[in-house]
Amino acid sequence: MNVDVRVASVAAAIGEPARARILASLLDGRARTSTELAMVAEVSPSTASVHLHRLAAESLVRVHVQGKHRYYTLHGPRVARALEALMQLAGQSRSSFVPKTPDHLRQARTCYDHIAGILGVAIHDRFKSLEWLDGYAVTARGEAQLASCGIDVDAARKLRRRFAYACLDWSERRPHIGGALGAALLNVALKKNWVRREPDDRALAITAHGRREMHARFGVTI
Repeated sequence: MNVDVRVASVAAAIGEPARARILASLLDGRARTSTELAMVAEVSPSTASVHLHRLAAESLVRVHVQGKHRYYTLHGPRVARALEALMQLAGQSRSSFVPKTPDHLRQARTCYDHIAGILGVAIHDRFKSLEWLDGYAVTARGEAQLASCGIDVDAARKLRRRFAYACLDWSERRPHIGGALGAALLNVALKKNWVRREPDDRALAITAHGRREMHARFGVTI
């Protein structure tokens, strides 16, 4: 396809008001369901699905399937930069994401056998920024640092399950660490009393000791 035709096609996809609202709502980097995006776009769920199909076809959004749920995000940073430039030209700002999860669950909780919530996302982001993770493979530097915390990375690799992956957090709509590595991290956090399980609940209570340790070891502040 010629460049000018491609530009016109992408511009037409962005240029429809409902689709523009969908794209603007995803600029915060958080994933949303088609139902939520239908509300943002002020259209019916079936119409939102048509819009999302068009945006996906133009590589403006991508879909993430997690269990029975389908979440949508922007296709990448190039899309975000283009949308930011358009919003500056239009003199507009994007709306903020407002989670509806109860505070005690949002701060820290278990997601199957790994840490989720604000704490889980913060750990994920720090591991990435510290370059302990390359994609979702642990680097040599990361392995040494995790070993100092009591996490046996090699043993986690040998388990008959996925080693590590981006598990989309349902309250924060950003990834935390799932898989064997995420489970090992939760086990260490419980063993060292960084977090405690709440009775009859998925919530995790972050201890004062845990706050100090996770800040000192990972640079995570909650």
